[in-house]
Amino acid sequence: MDGELMPAQSGTMNPLAPSLFAPATTHLNTASFGLLPQPAVRALQDALAAAAGGRPTDMWGDLEATRAAFARIAGVPMHRVALGSSVTEYAAIIAASLPEGAEVLLPEADFASLVNPFHLRRDLKIRTVPLEALADEVRDGTALVATSAVQSADGRLADLTALTAAARAHGARTLVDASQSAGWLPVAEADYTVAVGYKWLLCPRGITFFIAPEDQELFASLHPLLAGWVAGEHPWDSCYGPVTEYARSARRFDISPSLYAYVAARHGLQVIEDLGVAAVHAHNTALADRYRAGLAERGHTPVDAPGSAIVSVPGLGARQPELSAAGIELSDRAGNLRASFHLYNSAEDVDRLLALLA
Repeated sequence: MDGELMPAQSGTMNPLAPSLFAPATTHLNTASFGLLPQPAVRALQDALAAAAGGRPTDMWGDLEATRAAFARIAGVPMHRVALGSSVTEYAAIIAASLPEGAEVLLPEADFASLVNPFHLRRDLKIRTVPLEALADEVRDGTALVATSAVQSADGRLADLTALTAAARAHGARTLVDASQSAGWLPVAEADYTVAVGYKWLLCPRGITFFIAPEDQELFASLHPLLAGWVAGEHPWDSCYGPVTEYARSARRFDISPSLYAYVAARHGLQVIEDLGVAAVHAHNTALADRYRAGLAERGHTPVDAPGSAIVSVPGLGARQPELSAAGIELSDRAGNLRASFHLYNSAEDVDRLLALLA
């Protein structure tokens, strides 16, 4: 890649690939947005300069390189990956495919972008249960179970293995939002998977990945409701009038792209690919465990979320502005002080935060 990738030795808590990032703060807020690696920043600057001069770069090539990189990270064929701009777009497409009266099972207080399209279908039966009970609550007649792999507000992990088994046993489909997991956890297989790129995948805002079903009957049940010319089998022949032939791949669910985002995105995804998700997972969770241990020493009890790179402490959310002023970026979510650890963070970052919380 354009930039020297020098990961830390296995087992350390130094930043991975430190030469690729230039944070001006202690950024413990990847659950809100990830940092862009410097090669991505340079590529975007070059693309803007080229466009300003009337000679834009081949951003469509960047788009396809991004699609291919995500497919490799997710472990799926490239033809199953569609590119859009938000989770809501794909949740809405799936919601629209369900028959009247279908039961949709959701966890309590999951992220609105995932669940709201189902609530807007007034003719669906929505059932909301605690996250921990999700697999046990799947029953005959459940059409779809939709959940985030990792909860945004507090970092709790869904038991996707149990959920998948329960869904198969009862004939239900699964939709997993991997926005808070893709990049540090393997992308779990589901009937439908969606993930934004601007968090753990180190892309700019404006990109969402959708993994369409392999099953051809299920694939055909999804209508490309938001499709424009880019969803045509031959996009440049689909510019005028209705699209007469949609792409035979998941590209039929592509949504008109914010091209500049893809110029940078391919470089962010390459960092994840080069390091490997397993190495990023080990690094992130080691930092999170160090933080949990330090919190316990100081009398704070985080939300129980073992194995998560997100650590949220109830009742401390109001301290976020004070910590931001001190140069440490976190989030206040549902009253929780939420810290999220990624490959550019270090043990020193953790200790700096703990010192201010003492």
